[in-house]
Amino acid sequence: MDEVIQVDKNFPLFSRKKSTANITIKSLPSGKTASPAAPKSVVKESDPTPASPKSVVKESDPNPTPAHVTFLNLGLDKWVIDTCNELGMKQPTPVQRHCIPKILAGQDVLGLAQTGSGKTAAFALPILQRLSEDPYGVFALVLTPTRELAYQLSEQFRAFGAGVSLRCTVIVGGMDMINQAQALMQRPHVVIATPGRIKVLIEENPDISSVFSKTKFLVLDEADRVLDVGFETDLRVIFQCIPKNRQTLLFSATMTSNLQTLLELSANKAYFYEAYEGFKTVESLKQQYLFIPKNVKDVYLLHVLTKMEEMDIRSAIIFVSTCRSCELLSLLLEELDLEVAALHSFKSQSLRLSALHKFKSGQIPVLLATDVASRGLDIPTVDLVINYDIPKYARDYVHRVGRTARAGREGLAVSFVTQNDVDLIHEIEAVIGKQMDEFKCKEKEVLDNNITRVYKARRVTTMKMMDEGFDERAKSRKAQNLKTLAEKGLLKKKRKKRKRDIKQVKD
Repeated sequence: MDEVIQVDKNFPLFSRKKSTANITIKSLPSGKTASPAAPKSVVKESDPTPASPKSVVKESDPNPTPAHVTFLNLGLDKWVIDTCNELGMKQPTPVQRHCIPKILAGQDVLGLAQTGSGKTAAFALPILQRLSEDPYGVFALVLTPTRELAYQLSEQFRAFGAGVSLRCTVIVGGMDMINQAQALMQRPHVVIATPGRIKVLIEENPDISSVFSKTKFLVLDEADRVLDVGFETDLRVIFQCIPKNRQTLLFSATMTSNLQTLLELSANKAYFYEAYEGFKTVESLKQQYLFIPKNVKDVYLLHVLTKMEEMDIRSAIIFVSTCRSCELLSLLLEELDLEVAALHSFKSQSLRLSALHKFKSGQIPVLLATDVASRGLDIPTVDLVINYDIPKYARDYVHRVGRTARAGREGLAVSFVTQNDVDLIHEIEAVIGKQMDEFKCKEKEVLDNNITRVYKARRVTTMKMMDEGFDERAKSRKAQNLKTLAEKGLLKKKRKKRKRDIKQVKD
């Protein structure tokens, strides 16, 4: 039976009508595909009359791709298939099998699938095929929440588009704006950007908006994060510059208010594929916890890191909640003679890229990071993720641990749980539907071998942080950020959004 929902007229992004419109969602049984003759109901943004019902097809199918299905069955051209073979992609993943034909058919698509499931190829391959048929710039605009993910996406697009002489440009904060404006004016085929920098360039250079006047595809990667209220002002500016008859593609491993968002953005018939409902981690990921006193977390961290070789772990990412913790731990571990790189938003873009490059290339086996590294980064050698600080929201946990056990590989996630984190970890377990196992270690061995060294290093590190004036810079930056949010009127919206997300998770 068709499910009828309403688009909330107060939805914070891209509300265009004063009245709400009924939307029919046709849920397909697992494995079934939508009839190509299904009725299409398009509502133009300028229509003053009451809207006729929009149609969206929703399909849930967690099953693996059947052995007989190849990229040839998806409607891709030979050159695209040859590129996939050269890159070792022999068979489409489920998200690719379901979404690629719909994108080639001109539909707007929302794809919800696990981390490491091949979502980038699911939108990049059909975009590049359509580009090869009618090459011009800017053909596609890809928006992503973090700078590091933007650079990774550009590498993947260039690999997939090597056969069509793809011109791809990355536009993110922390880089020279004059060079970026010049790069956009040359109209590359694909622009991959963070919303804030694109918005600034559009506002400061009146010629930039025309660059996107014929854009065929808009992609929101890690869509739930891009559609967060923190990017609302940026997106409103961007959406004024791109055509209404574009195709809109949204992809993520976690999604909130997803159908509503897709249908608000959609000008075409829409297709929603979900590999699962709610939040989910992959089966090949081993998830464990370590219950420890808060004042010796760094002691246990040293213990785990020194056991990496014994545990056959090539590299590890350690997630912390704040930039200060990230910087402090990196200095501490360096003082303890461990090779680590730190990635957080207080660092310049060149230092961030350098840290990521050293980690990805294997020069440094440990990366300390805030949640700027939790989204989308694909580093095959990551065998271990440590949640040094437990995230406040289950979706952030899903993205963090998704940095390992990607593309069918095995991985380990260890969460450091203190007496203050018990409720958080129970909530995460409830949301992902799994109970974590205990990470076994002997307390006496851990403390006897490491506590004196760590405490000495901690004193030295604290002095270094004071000498560098980190806390003063952090305080000044926080005040500036709050001022910016207040000027945009986003502080109250952020609080309301947090309450909404918590309610959705509990429901």
